[in-house]
Amino acid sequence: MKIEYLITEHLDLWTSAVRPKSSAGRGASSKLELTGIKKLRELILELAVRGKLVPQDPSDEPASVLLERIAAEKTRLVADGKIKKPKALPEISEEEKPFELPEGWQWCRLGSLIPQFQNGASSRGDSGGIPITVLRLADIKNWKVSLVDTRTLPIDAKSIDKYSLEKGDILIIRVNGSSDIVGRFIGCDESYNAIYCDHFIRMRFLVEVFDTRYLSLLGSSNIVRSTIADLFISTAGQKTVNQGHISSILLPLPSIAEQQRVVAKVDELMALCDQLEQRSESQLAAHQTLVETLLATLTDSADSDELAQNWARISTHFDTLFTTEASIDALKQTILQLAVMGKLIPQDPSDEPASALLERIAAEKARLVKEKKIKKEKPLPAISEDEVPFALPQGWACCRISDLGYDLGGGTPSKTKSKYWNGNIPWVSPKDMKVDFISSSTDYVTEDAISETVIKLIPSNSLLMVVRGMILAHSFPVALTMAPVAINQDMKALVFSEINEVYLLTLMKAARERVVSMVEHSSHGTCKLVSEKLWSMVVCIPPKEEQLRIIKTVDTLMAICDQLKSRLQTSQQTQLALAESLAEGALA
Repeated sequence: MKIEYLITEHLDLWTSAVRPKSSAGRGASSKLELTGIKKLRELILELAVRGKLVPQDPSDEPASVLLERIAAEKTRLVADGKIKKPKALPEISEEEKPFELPEGWQWCRLGSLIPQFQNGASSRGDSGGIPITVLRLADIKNWKVSLVDTRTLPIDAKSIDKYSLEKGDILIIRVNGSSDIVGRFIGCDESYNAIYCDHFIRMRFLVEVFDTRYLSLLGSSNIVRSTIADLFISTAGQKTVNQGHISSILLPLPSIAEQQRVVAKVDELMALCDQLEQRSESQLAAHQTLVETLLATLTDSADSDELAQNWARISTHFDTLFTTEASIDALKQTILQLAVMGKLIPQDPSDEPASALLERIAAEKARLVKEKKIKKEKPLPAISEDEVPFALPQGWACCRISDLGYDLGGGTPSKTKSKYWNGNIPWVSPKDMKVDFISSSTDYVTEDAISETVIKLIPSNSLLMVVRGMILAHSFPVALTMAPVAINQDMKALVFSEINEVYLLTLMKAARERVVSMVEHSSHGTCKLVSEKLWSMVVCIPPKEEQLRIIKTVDTLMAICDQLKSRLQTSQQTQLALAESLAEGALA
């Protein structure tokens, strides 16, 4: 089967096989990995190095003759004293050969191609040296050299010559914490006015008897990547490869003419993959924009009639709108927003108004202040009309978050005092805030920690919030306590009564975007919520009976969203399995 036919005949499969990224930032396309296209790229590389991408030409000089010429040249260079006699490489056994090669191809070890290895220069520079660009790992983009944002260091002239980069050189990443990065080959498409740091090994060939672009391509193939993975040396979280490892790698070598045809075909097909990727990302971004625009019409609806009309427009195209996890998440957030705006269910005039509920909370706080159980708060200004976020439904009332209860902070007991740790009281930190209801944590403290340090016991049915940490750049983790807990200094707790606890959780989850917009960012990247801003934020509260009805409706709708997401994940897994099967069939 021709590769072009394999791509075009199954185009929908390659472009629709996606999965969520393990760590995704905000934005539609960034949340999905285009796994089908990634699998297609891998397939192209594997077909290339197995001799299945382009037809063989019987008139090409076989690779065995090429290797004989290289061996003869090696003998001459040793005799002339230009290179040292290399160590003998182990013979290639039949068991080592992972697949059968086409006619004219030959297995060889990389070291037999007379590479000259040179580890890179120290990153410290030389006093009084000549300023020159020093390539770092940060200067490698998509496995190519990028000179857009480089670093210059003073380097002595002798070192500049020693660590030079010429067209045809190949840089090998020598050390990194990621196994996917170590051992990658980066080809130099031109000579650079630069040297390279000691994170790289330079591989330069004394004999121009093969296409180094083909060797660079081989560096990303499964045969090389799997071999290098078995050779890693791991120290202190860093993985390294050395020159001996690289020399021993087994390579499938075609004739020079076929190497050039293979490189040209790979370039052509990778360009096609680029186009497919760009088109898919554009479609995903456009789809998410459409979803967000249509969902915004729901929350912007002036009355129930307009809301019904806008929902009818969405429901007509429901199956085509909510086809990604990002779109379903946006639907969930809209449901929360409608819920806390009083637009999800009708109001009941017989409900006790929320104003009475707030009066009882105020009376309870006054009692606690009088009994010296909590401190008296500084009075906040009255809520102005501009602060009210939307027209209040019947029976609803506005207040500041601080009006709902009182806050408690946290801290970290001394780590040097063992009597404070490994008790039975959960000590909650941001890393535990991945669930809605918390009764356990990674770390636990003792009663001594509560009685002898600044940390306090947070009662059950309190609201926990993360107020410091990088997570606040895009999210606002909140959770309810299901048992008494302590918290660390990156957290705050709101102790409350009268308000339904699940409704309050829903309210704060719906306020995510508002809260994230209040986050302050320091120059060194720290994110934090200033307490005054958080506690003075205006929220709208429904009657207590309506809170219960809202929660019930939200639960029903969220269950539907979860079913949608589950079906979507099943469909994605099927698409991925089909893409995997198609790729395996092409290599068989």
